[in-house]
Amino acid sequence: MRPNPVLGFDVENAYGSGPYSGLNNADMTLAISQDLELWGRRSTRIAAARAEAGAVGLQRDLAVIDAAGRLALIYAEAEAAQRRATLAEETLTLTVADARAALTLVEEGREPLLRGIQGEAEAASARATRDEAVAERDAAYARLTAVAMIPVPVTQIEDSLLDEAPTTIGSVIEDAPTVRVAEAQRSAAERRIDVQRVQARPDINASIGIRRFEAEDATALTFGVSMPLPLFDRNRGNIEAAQAEFRAADARLMSARQEAQADRAAAVARLSASVSRVNAADGGVTAAEEAYRLSRIGFESGRISQVELRVTRTALVNARSAAVDARLARVRAEIDLARLDGRAPFEGAQ
Repeated sequence: MRPNPVLGFDVENAYGSGPYSGLNNADMTLAISQDLELWGRRSTRIAAARAEAGAVGLQRDLAVIDAAGRLALIYAEAEAAQRRATLAEETLTLTVADARAALTLVEEGREPLLRGIQGEAEAASARATRDEAVAERDAAYARLTAVAMIPVPVTQIEDSLLDEAPTTIGSVIEDAPTVRVAEAQRSAAERRIDVQRVQARPDINASIGIRRFEAEDATALTFGVSMPLPLFDRNRGNIEAAQAEFRAADARLMSARQEAQADRAAAVARLSASVSRVNAADGGVTAAEEAYRLSRIGFESGRISQVELRVTRTALVNARSAAVDARLARVRAEIDLARLDGRAPFEGAQ
């Protein structure tokens, strides 16, 4: 768009002395002037504005990616809290069952009374842990409801994100969103140099108007052209400042490329490690479940003690909790990698 024209109204030879005491002999001029934007001013200004808009648009896209990652993490944390509450409920069930089995053995005289008291204490501790896990789950639900701006409060998570298998998507460094933003900012800084160089040239304005001569009761057109003389200020200071901004933007671009390469390599390594951790945790859960099953059979038959049963139950609880933590760590690693690749988490996952 071109600059707005300037409308001017002048009154001359009025409210003076003698024949110019009023407006009867005044000269009135109504004129309009327009900046011609010569020397490529308009095209340079438009190119700079488009470069600035492009940089802002890329920053907006990066903010959208960050928001998607934060929402995915909050969702995964709520799902993890839900699973921990479920595990706490299952642990309470196992602990109560073991305590009842211990009381049965005490009544039969096969275990001392202390074993029954220990079982009841463990059941009470498991209830407290369950209540704490439920409170953490409800808090995670409330946070998800607030962040996602859901009108109805979340009470259950059905679609699992923790079980999603991430896929490493290839990406060259130039495709990283931070690099694209840095490139756009460098381009905008370069365009600002062009703008300042054009500003050093004379700014020519043309005007046309109509003048009213009250004394002669006549009118006439007026024409004019104006331009500053670049004798003292040639805009060198602004040009040098724009060049300094360009050099800084160029340095930020080089740094962004190096950081993107290093950060993505680290993110890929963390994701690979988290996948291995999930596989190991799942194997640990399977082994712990079998160990507890055999220990329970041995305890009921009197071949192992309550202490050994407690050890295997604790190992099972820890293994299940570790499996949840491993899946949550895998989600975090996928979110980090997705942000570096400029995509939504789990986009393209199988």
